[in-house]
Amino acid sequence: MCSMRVVVWCALIFVIHVGFSVSNAELSPTFYSQTCPLLYNTVFGVIFGASLTDNRIGASLVRLHFHDCFVQGCDGSILLNNTATIESEQDAIPNKNSIRGLDVVNNIKAAVEKICPATVSCADILAIAAEVGSVLGGGPSWPVPLGRRDSLTANQTLANRNLPAPFFTLDQLKAAFAVQGLNTTDLVALSGAHTFGRAHCGTFISRLYNFNNTGNPDPTLNTTYLLTLRETCPQNATVDNLTNLDLTTPDRLDNKYYSNLQQLNGLLQSDQELFSTPGADTISLVNSFSSSQSVFFSNFAASMIKMGNIGVLEGTKGEIRLQCNFVNGDSSGLGSVASKDPKDNLLAQSK
Repeated sequence: MCSMRVVVWCALIFVIHVGFSVSNAELSPTFYSQTCPLLYNTVFGVIFGASLTDNRIGASLVRLHFHDCFVQGCDGSILLNNTATIESEQDAIPNKNSIRGLDVVNNIKAAVEKICPATVSCADILAIAAEVGSVLGGGPSWPVPLGRRDSLTANQTLANRNLPAPFFTLDQLKAAFAVQGLNTTDLVALSGAHTFGRAHCGTFISRLYNFNNTGNPDPTLNTTYLLTLRETCPQNATVDNLTNLDLTTPDRLDNKYYSNLQQLNGLLQSDQELFSTPGADTISLVNSFSSSQSVFFSNFAASMIKMGNIGVLEGTKGEIRLQCNFVNGDSSGLGSVASKDPKDNLLAQSK
């Protein structure tokens, strides 16, 4: 049973959400106010319960939403399992053996179906879950625009093409975000999600021993941090270990990610590029977000809302899936749940 402190906190979050009246495009935070008024509390409750035994779940859900939106829009396509007609995005290179939280999304959907049958899309559940993940990590809350519908398809090829890699240069990162209609501020703000979660050694090990085939480590990597990472990730290790994305506050969504970059303690190349690329316009943004957590939070929330509006299906497009892993009418989905929720978890291979 929740403590009184948690009950008060949950009630406060609910009041915050019903008090907002902003909307984004045709989506609206009040979309389900009449048809499913307990939606947010239900989503929050399931994720809070999961967080009691999995302190990484918030980061995993933020990443899951990101990886959904960058592939044919925020339509829940990443949730679809392999079937005779679906080639799952879960098996794309950036997702395979790394995305987490699928079972939690299924549990949310089941709970929501009990109170509001055939009403709330999986894409909307994923958008709310990302916001709850931020809140539970100590990050900002925002009014989540709702009204998305679920896709009937997935696109593994597009997932391999569109999702930014952890070894991307700044120019490659900017290009990947521009394709989605996101600008440089969005790039730096959303990269701040790497202030919590974990990453596999395989996503950054080239920085430790043979950066860009030079035979030397990445010169933009703090030498003390380098030695620490080499202990976790030996050069010829057979096990792909996990390490914290943020070496200071690994389970908190805060602005320490940016101060880490200033000290050359960014874990991924794609992280450190934001600060260490000579003359880059991202440097001033890193400095600004490092100096003020409130500035970072406001930009992060705004960019999450903006990202959540990418390529959404509305009106009569798509469908409201009854089960998040299968399109309606797919017999392979009857009685099934996601079988994929690997032990590993916005740009990293793992979170």
